Amino acid sequence: MISVVGWPLQLVSFSNSRLTFMNTGKQQKPVLTGQRFKTRKRDEKEKFEPMVFRDTIIQGLNEAGSDLDGVAKFLDVTGSRLDYRRYADTLFDILIAGSMLAPGGTRIDDGDKAKVTEHCVFTAEEDHAAVHSYAQVFNKLIRRYKYLEKAFEEEIKKLLLFLKAFSESEQTKLAMLTGILLATGTLPPPILTSLFSDNIVKEGIAASFAVKLFKAWIAERDANAVTSALRKANLDKKLLELFPANKQNVEHFSNYFNDAGLRELSDFLRVQQSLGTRKELQKELQERLSQECPIREIMVYVKDEMKRNELQEQAVIGLLWSCLMNAVEWNKKEELVTEQALKHLKHYAPLLAMFSTQGQSELVLLLKIQEYCYDNIHFMKSFSKIVVLFYKADVLSEEAILKWYKDAHAAKGKSIFLEQMKTFVEWLQNAEEESESEREED
Repeated sequence: MISVVGWPLQLVSFSNSRLTFMNTGKQQKPVLTGQRFKTRKRDEKEKFEPMVFRDTIIQGLNEAGSDLDGVAKFLDVTGSRLDYRRYADTLFDILIAGSMLAPGGTRIDDGDKAKVTEHCVFTAEEDHAAVHSYAQVFNKLIRRYKYLEKAFEEEIKKLLLFLKAFSESEQTKLAMLTGILLATGTLPPPILTSLFSDNIVKEGIAASFAVKLFKAWIAERDANAVTSALRKANLDKKLLELFPANKQNVEHFSNYFNDAGLRELSDFLRVQQSLGTRKELQKELQERLSQECPIREIMVYVKDEMKRNELQEQAVIGLLWSCLMNAVEWNKKEELVTEQALKHLKHYAPLLAMFSTQGQSELVLLLKIQEYCYDNIHFMKSFSKIVVLFYKADVLSEEAILKWYKDAHAAKGKSIFLEQMKTFVEWLQNAEEESESEREED
């Protein structure tokens, strides 16, 4: 031992225990060197190669057999020692197809019965209830191991691209599983973009698969929930892409889905396509009006668009009214805006008359006028004058005006507008009675 009074202790060494102190003025804890200790690892994952992982999963599924509660319990417990994160694709391949899959969808171990299982989605009964039971297994597994969620989405997107490699029955069961899991929120709607791949679209597989998927989805929820999810995922405008390019039209889609018993989706697509078309039509109309294109030219354009997109007159007349009213910077003075509006609308009355040839179209226009005059306070006193102008210009018929007055008007400003129209309606009714009397005398 070496010690100098007043100096800090620098080194004390005992060769037998190899205990070393380093002190530079403050007390240090002893450090023991020269001996190794095993570190304790809690919940350490066993290291498996893919084939060992596969064999473990296959064995567990075969032992559980058709007891899906047993399957779910096995997967829950086994996840604490197997590396699900690393081998997620192998896990899901086996649970769905019964064996590992090669690129393209072929079974890697199809010839070796010891490396495949009969207890998987593809060997389940082709029945909604049976597939629903398997869907519950996936729901439980992903709730337990949240990190598998993204891997499962990637697995389903991959399998959708591999559809050609599966039998029709296997495609049906995968479609049902996907639809059920979309309904429960386990899968997000954007995974359906894999169905738009050319290799399955051109052979009709994508459309057939989609029909089965939507049926399962609707069976779990309802058509409104499905269409709402499609709209939120911006898939509503892509549904036509389920068909080859030469069949991507509303008529073919409607016939195909109607024949499959999915009229709700057929009607949904028609509405969505119509909305998209109307937005484009409105944009083009506003552009032509701003350029003051000849009325005849606008008429021809609108008629062509109606024919090409199968638009009804009722949709077009309301759109025309909106475009015409948006094309003007209106005067803020109530006493001047009526004169300005009548002059503008009189000029375009022939355009409106061309697309208000049906009673229903006339009522739509009347309601649009009522709504506009109510929402724009400077037009409150203009309503009756606009209606009379359109009557004289053959845009609105006597029958339509009387129908509106009696029971087809909207609630907005009802009392104000009915009072405005009272004198003119009485005149129409008297004229009608006189006309009937003259016909009786003849």
